[in-house]
Amino acid sequence: MKQTIFVVDDNDTNLSKANEALKDQYRVLTLPSAAKMFALIEKVQPDLILLDIEMPEMDGFEALQRLKDHAGYAGIPVIFLTSMTDASVEVRGFELGVIDFITKPFSTPVLVNRIKTHMDIDGLIRERTAQLQQKTNQLQLLQNAIIFGFADLVESRDEGTGGHIDRTSTYIKILIDAMKEQGIYAEEIGALDLDSFVSSARLHDVGKIAISDVILNKPGKLTDEEFTKMKTHTIEGENAIDQIASRTDDVEFLRNARLFAGCHHERWDGKGYPRGLAGTDIPIQGRVMAIADVYDALVSERPYKKPFPPEEAVKIIMESSGAQFDPSIAKLFYEVRDQFRAVHV
Repeated sequence: MKQTIFVVDDNDTNLSKANEALKDQYRVLTLPSAAKMFALIEKVQPDLILLDIEMPEMDGFEALQRLKDHAGYAGIPVIFLTSMTDASVEVRGFELGVIDFITKPFSTPVLVNRIKTHMDIDGLIRERTAQLQQKTNQLQLLQNAIIFGFADLVESRDEGTGGHIDRTSTYIKILIDAMKEQGIYAEEIGALDLDSFVSSARLHDVGKIAISDVILNKPGKLTDEEFTKMKTHTIEGENAIDQIASRTDDVEFLRNARLFAGCHHERWDGKGYPRGLAGTDIPIQGRVMAIADVYDALVSERPYKKPFPPEEAVKIIMESSGAQFDPSIAKLFYEVRDQFRAVHV
């Protein structure tokens, strides 16, 4: 399939000459103005644009600026066609992102060879970029698989929490989607990569790797000493994630994971642990995970208790709104409680 070239020039002779020179090798679409180009580009995206500078209504500089400001068109290579030889014109063009200049009147061999060179270079860049992206994606998948496997391994030590990681991650997504829809804490979640955010929640209990099996799987109530040791899983989780972070550059994923691990037992009233944070001083990761974690613990069987019915779990959480839980998120949880219930079957 032939590559597509737009030739944009208000001179019919130049359009005709360019078309004649290029039509055997490329699909050439000639356009008499920048306005016509923008009307067509919505339907047909070219592989290269030959753009005249001196045109009425919208000149080449303005047209190029509009192209570069548009996310969908910014990557299209643009070559200026011009009879202007002022060095300042070239400087301005290159600053705006033009890849080359062809002087008018142009000769057919020069036009054909310059375009072929740029097409070959652009094709090579795209090919290498695609290969690099594929390798990056493979490494990311491998990294995620290792991290998720690590989290699942930690969970497997805790006999009473099977499926907890998957369920809490799903609860987090339900809450975040609802928050986005209703504009709750829009500034805090607006800049997040939500897929990475939700995935990183899987590491919230990773610090339990440092807790004895005797404590993790004790069938009765923990002693004060045992509970003090259990509470250290938040700090141990932060330490474990710091160790991972020192060996990778996925900063956002691990930053979120660290906040999930360190803050999910903080309380809205400041009576939580490990740092006694209160209100919105608790990162959003901790505030959403607090509800997801407690709900799942309530409706699940544990060595020390039978599961609560979902409606009883909802009641307990709502009674703690404004004390243990962020009241805005608790209210939202109540609205999506049926979605929570559907996750734990």
